[in-house]
Amino acid sequence: MQMNFHRKLPIPKDVKAEFPLTERMEQVKAKRDESIKAVFEGKSDKFILVIGPCSADHSEPVLEYISRLRRIEEQVSDKIIIIPRIYTNKPRTTGQGYKGMLHQPDPEAKPDMYKGVVAIRQLHLAALRDYDFSCADEMLYPENYRYLSDLLSYVAIGARSVENQQHRLTASGIDAPVGMKNPTGGDLSVMMNSIVAAQSSHTFIYRGWEVTSQGNPYAHAILRGYVDYAGKSASNYHYEDLLKVRELYEKSNLVNPSVIVDTNHNNSGKKYLEQVRISKDIVHSRNQNSDIKNLVKGLMIESYLEDGAQGTGEHIFGKSITDPCLGWEKTEKLILDIAEKL
Repeated sequence: MQMNFHRKLPIPKDVKAEFPLTERMEQVKAKRDESIKAVFEGKSDKFILVIGPCSADHSEPVLEYISRLRRIEEQVSDKIIIIPRIYTNKPRTTGQGYKGMLHQPDPEAKPDMYKGVVAIRQLHLAALRDYDFSCADEMLYPENYRYLSDLLSYVAIGARSVENQQHRLTASGIDAPVGMKNPTGGDLSVMMNSIVAAQSSHTFIYRGWEVTSQGNPYAHAILRGYVDYAGKSASNYHYEDLLKVRELYEKSNLVNPSVIVDTNHNNSGKKYLEQVRISKDIVHSRNQNSDIKNLVKGLMIESYLEDGAQGTGEHIFGKSITDPCLGWEKTEKLILDIAEKL
């Protein structure tokens, strides 16, 4: 085998014991989990914003960003539930480039997976301990979910992972809302099949164990746009697109039909400033049609302290080193505008 085995990583149980939640943190998370699940169950009409950097690069700017989210949530909490994005795993189309804090807790240093495991757990712990936010992360590696399973209130399965059997089956055993993105080619049947799998019970191998999942009733769709046959970005957030997904849900046996719309990626053509217009367009669609309002539970927005993106080594505090993001001034205004229009 052409691999160099560096060291065996500690099991999640041991890492959790070394970096535990306090009783108060557990209570805060349980309350947030209940509120978030109520939205997907249709018991709450609050609107969810999964919002934050494309990828978490350094703890300090991420926590500064989250502190600002905390202040603004206090102004909109009657209408909006904010779930900060702390995305510590970054999928790469060709495998090249920054793969996230799990791989490189220091983006300019060599990969160190053990330090990465500790760094991502400490970052999520700080968000919950200091700002009462249980957050969202992308499940790039299903076997690593357990390192954060007691901290996450939302999990996303990426467009490149949604067809993978292990991602689908692991999602079926998660006790939190899991968003299944449409694949990069845009085939909605693939996304719907992944939700069926995630909502069903399965027996499978996980971390060397034979396990049986209970099925996740909170598995749902994320619309993120797609790449057409000519290689161009195409969106799928429009009024007619949302009605189409509603029809697909009606033909299925799925519970809690729900959609989160990703306002960036191919929906915006990777033009990050378009997220403002797209967000308002989706809120408008909800206000025009009660079926769409009941279906669309929230938005996913890429946002950080500074507008745009930077190259590695520029060292601009709070500016994305991966995909461009909305800066804080635009983000704050957008959140307030959304709350006003809900």
